[in-house]
Amino acid sequence: MGEAPEIQLQILAEDNKLDAERQTNGSMGQSTTVRRQRTYKWWLLMTIYTFFLLAGQSVATLLGRLYYDKGGNSKWLATFVQVAGFPILIPLYYLSSYKSANSNITTNPPSVLVLSGMYSGLGLLLAADCLLYSVGLLYLPVSTYSLICASQLAFNALFSFFLNSQKFTPFIINSLVLLTISSTLLIFQNESTGSTQVSKGKYVIGFVCTVAASAGYGLMLSLTQLCFQKILKKETFKVVLDMIIYQSLAATLLILVGLFASGEWESLGKEMEGFKLGKSLYVNVLVWIAVGWQVFSIGAVGLILEASSLFSNVISTLGLPVVPVFAMVFFHDPMSGIKVISMVLAVWGFVSYVYQHYLDERKSETGKV
Repeated sequence: MGEAPEIQLQILAEDNKLDAERQTNGSMGQSTTVRRQRTYKWWLLMTIYTFFLLAGQSVATLLGRLYYDKGGNSKWLATFVQVAGFPILIPLYYLSSYKSANSNITTNPPSVLVLSGMYSGLGLLLAADCLLYSVGLLYLPVSTYSLICASQLAFNALFSFFLNSQKFTPFIINSLVLLTISSTLLIFQNESTGSTQVSKGKYVIGFVCTVAASAGYGLMLSLTQLCFQKILKKETFKVVLDMIIYQSLAATLLILVGLFASGEWESLGKEMEGFKLGKSLYVNVLVWIAVGWQVFSIGAVGLILEASSLFSNVISTLGLPVVPVFAMVFFHDPMSGIKVISMVLAVWGFVSYVYQHYLDERKSETGKV
């Protein structure tokens, strides 16, 4: 009879153990389901942001070249339309603000002084960057311009190393070297045919401005990621729109000062009159350039928020080889041997970086198991 209580206690212990295992397995299954749902949602967002970035970049770059080819000659106006399209985002901004107000997430926001300084600084860098890009696109064929822009990935990786603690691996170093060589090759040619005809001196100016703009863009992406991490500390669509709208507003005001100070505004009427496609298409081209760059901004900043500044730049680099193909078809830009080699090296560098990202993902998944 003395053994009966011990047997009952053993049975109860085994039953409790089984219940605990069922509960643990259930919570693990639920956690796995939640993680999968988050993964699916993340990939959906990444797909949408990637489409916005690639579509906006391609359309805006090609229309920017069309503006110059058909009679446009104002560098400041070409710079202005790159940032002045932000008002089209205001309806989305108020919609995201309404959703944020109904959420239960509360955080201590940064002070107005800190936010003003952050957006003003990024706006100043954006304005300078857009002006350099405009000069580069004025003096270079669109295909050459796009391939040189691939160097922005190398600059972004360098700045990310210091500002965002980006780690360098053999594949990333290989990617940076290939992209650097890809851009450097293009300075050894001078194209006198195609969508633009310029002297060797102007070609060099266009090359230097585009490389400088690529460096500035790489720095701006790294600073944007740093601001998300250290100042804003949020991961919402409203934060993405805040970043785009306020820095674009600051950049627009600075560019307007440059437009009026340079005196180029006085010749805009004559420029519209002499535009080869007519006044209506002159306005339409400028409007759709502005829309294209805002769509690009949503994709670029969204990818920074969801992944990193370097990943956003890699996706941007992915779209660069597409532009020379369209430029050859629509603007009859020549596809020289140097350009082909440059394009192959750019794609090779991109694939090298993507493979490193794939290895990181596999390592992360293995660590979770």
